[in-house]
Amino acid sequence: MDSGILQTEKDTSMDPSTSAGVDKLGGTSSSVLSSNQHVTPILDHELQHLSLESKPKSSKPKIKKPASISEYKPEPWMLQSDDQEIRRQINLAVVGHVDSGKSTLCGRLLHALGLISKKQMHKYEKEAKEKGKGSFAYAWAMDEGPDERERGITMTVAVKYFDTEKYHVVLLDSPGHKDFVPNMISGATQADAAVLVVDASIGSFEAGMGVNGIGQTKEHSQLIRSFGVENLIVAVNKMDMVEYSKDRFNFVKSQLGIFLRSCGFKDSSITWVPLSAMANENLMTTASDSRLLSWYNGNCLLKSIDSLPPPQRDVSRPLRLPICDVIASITLGQMAFCGKVEAGGIRTGSKVLVMPSGDLATVKTIERDSSSCNLARAGDNIAVGLQGMDPSHLVSGGVICHPDFPVHVASRLELKILVLEITTPILVGLQFELHIHHARVSASLVKILSLLDQKTGKASKKMPRLLTTRQAAVVEVKLDKEVCVEEFSALKALGRVFLRSRGNTVAVGIVTRILDEA
Repeated sequence: MDSGILQTEKDTSMDPSTSAGVDKLGGTSSSVLSSNQHVTPILDHELQHLSLESKPKSSKPKIKKPASISEYKPEPWMLQSDDQEIRRQINLAVVGHVDSGKSTLCGRLLHALGLISKKQMHKYEKEAKEKGKGSFAYAWAMDEGPDERERGITMTVAVKYFDTEKYHVVLLDSPGHKDFVPNMISGATQADAAVLVVDASIGSFEAGMGVNGIGQTKEHSQLIRSFGVENLIVAVNKMDMVEYSKDRFNFVKSQLGIFLRSCGFKDSSITWVPLSAMANENLMTTASDSRLLSWYNGNCLLKSIDSLPPPQRDVSRPLRLPICDVIASITLGQMAFCGKVEAGGIRTGSKVLVMPSGDLATVKTIERDSSSCNLARAGDNIAVGLQGMDPSHLVSGGVICHPDFPVHVASRLELKILVLEITTPILVGLQFELHIHHARVSASLVKILSLLDQKTGKASKKMPRLLTTRQAAVVEVKLDKEVCVEEFSALKALGRVFLRSRGNTVAVGIVTRILDEA
């Protein structure tokens, strides 16, 4: 497709014609389509108050209208040269179809890195055997909740940390089951890069691709690209189950590669790694099994992670810190939250604006990787303790802002969307759930303004009656409640949207206009 549909992000990776020593372990648990092989990759590259009667005076501060971004000047402490850090942080989402071995892979990796002690591992093995799930021992290093262990599936986004030679890695193990895709969205929206885990065994790979229905391999691939992730490692897992067959690996690579290119991934940005998490083959060190060595001479998984390009950080814009979870701890206090700094920076003692409530608060404490720190910049995953505000106004899906440059708050938006694989046409009046950063809100489609020509990006038909699979369109939506939002052209992380209906993602897109504002 031509780049005309959206020119708000210069991202050539959306062109479908191109072929495509350990310091500390920390942990946080965050409550975070069918065949689409011909979906034209629009996202990123192309998709871009209520009047009150007189009431008693409220203590809630009046939210000022956002000042022009051109007026903002970052403070010196926010700016950082490359030599100020030994390792750069990279947020790495691990996604894939249920039972592909994501959690086992993560657990194996952490154990091999020395982040899980022999005593802990022995405990996991014993508990797994007692439950009749002996093969789940490594996965239990990630799935710490009793429900997750009982069901044998990841339900929330588990967060762990480790260091490579080049990076400080924040590992986000996302749910694979279709029932928990909303949690996957909430967690993986923080990702800089991703590991897509696929099961190479006969039948399992095909199930993930949705040969006999909707496979989460495809939905997760579409979503992770829609989050803005350009660099992908495909971990072809359970190769021991197919005798490390080169033919099977090439089959997986060929079939999945076609689909990944249709999502907008470039071949040059995809790394394919055959491995076995359970057998610890090709994870930490170069392949050792003779059957794999006979045809594969590429990097192991850890080396592939180190080969990812460093993520770009937006420190030149005002603070934007979406709230992933509201938490409480001894060190942070009862008024605390966690999230990823998407723009700007934050430091202890500073004043911040808590949206959408408009409360002014003071930053009391900041923790990164469970350790106290004085400041954090764009790209950092942190936990923050606040003081001086109403605790009930601190909510998941809110955004922490610079006091002089508040985020927009709105309930009516214009979007450019790409319709995914659907069985029923989308009509005006459709009720759906809209996801934007960590916010989830019920919404309805109020107007289909135009269809977009996928070659030119220009309107090809005004006010169409309905939308079908693979169509791009400009639409207007009304939300049941206000959300914190930015136009995609201003801040991508707060301008991406996902529309879900009846348990499936039906469209993905970007915010092009904010139509009303609190």
